[in-house]
Amino acid sequence: MASVSPPAGSTQPALPTGPAVFKTVPYAFILPEIVSMLNSLPTAPNNGSSSRAGFDPCRSLVLQDSLYHGATAILYMSAAVLQANATIISEPGYNSVLNSLLHYQLNCAATFFAFLTTFLYILHAFSIYYQ
Repeated sequence: MASVSPPAGSTQPALPTGPAVFKTVPYAFILPEIVSMLNSLPTAPNNGSSSRAGFDPCRSLVLQDSLYHGATAILYMSAAVLQANATIISEPGYNSVLNSLLHYQLNCAATFFAFLTTFLYILHAFSIYYQ
């Protein structure tokens, strides 16, 4: 089996290693999450009182959870709208060169579940207001 090499004009970008990994988009969110989780851990009480007066770690985690799910709902909503656009374009008769009924049905199912997932994320993000 012959291996396929990239074209002569293109090169693969170097993957980050070490601390440079945390400068990339998905991993940049891990450090703030770990720090906020460590800050919200309860501390050992000193003579019956907490060292952080007025701080409720459970409330902080609920708010953080709500913010993360709200941001995720926004991203899912944009993906659901793009999926709905792909469904409209794949409709038989819209541009019948490459479209088939199977692609249209798959896109309909993907659009339905994308909007359902968005709805569930929105419900979870606003759950702190109706508990």
